[in-house]
Amino acid sequence: MQNWITLLSKFQEQQIPVAFVTVTKCLGSTPCIVGSRMLVTKNKEIHGTIGGGKLEFKAIDEAIIALQENRIIESSYTLGPEFEQCCGGKVEFIIEPMNQSPELFLFGAGHIGVEICKLLIDTPFKVNFIDSRENWFSNLKLDESISTHQATETDFKTFKDVVKWGSNSYILVLTHNHAIDFDIITMALQNETKFLGLIGSKTKKVRFNNMLIKEMNIPEGMSNVVCPIGLDIGGDTPKEIAISVVAQLLQVHYQSVNKA
Repeated sequence: MQNWITLLSKFQEQQIPVAFVTVTKCLGSTPCIVGSRMLVTKNKEIHGTIGGGKLEFKAIDEAIIALQENRIIESSYTLGPEFEQCCGGKVEFIIEPMNQSPELFLFGAGHIGVEICKLLIDTPFKVNFIDSRENWFSNLKLDESISTHQATETDFKTFKDVVKWGSNSYILVLTHNHAIDFDIITMALQNETKFLGLIGSKTKKVRFNNMLIKEMNIPEGMSNVVCPIGLDIGGDTPKEIAISVVAQLLQVHYQSVNKA
């Protein structure tokens, strides 16, 4: 019998994304039993089995989708001619993507940025706090779960190398300098992200949009950037703005995870 706790712990320690397939119902004659389990990695390496054959191939394909979209999938199949089986039973299973926590890369350690970090403690988000001002973090009291990164304005590569681009990557841009904001937005638009947000007014958005199109040859401009950021809850103190932004991030995350 597979020791699933040990195996899952191993993948978690190595931060390897896996999809955990669990059979939740069996009706009639089936090649598996309730509780049959299987782990699937992104390169289709499998551990365990839910019965083999085309049913298992279907589960593996759906597991890859669950990993790519980072969402739970529930499936039900009747085992007939399509599966080259004549048993006619029915199998239901759930697929849970794991080790794919959303990761926030927050550029700009100002008042709002600090409040956002505080509010995201004990949420699914892993937080990376980035600023280019020298010794800036030495004066801030942050939770130990927050990773801080000192970037430099003269070596822009230090900004890019901090980010783990991909479908679990959330970017917030709130720096002290509009030129830095623009450079980060330009960089992010050329990489994969789940969410890209910029603090600022509608005027700033229009200005950046024109610059992206005319100067950077990015035809979509700001169409893929959320600006202003945050849900419209009212209130304009740093903490209130942070609450609206964190609510928006959690909304995007849970809508993705729970979508049918």
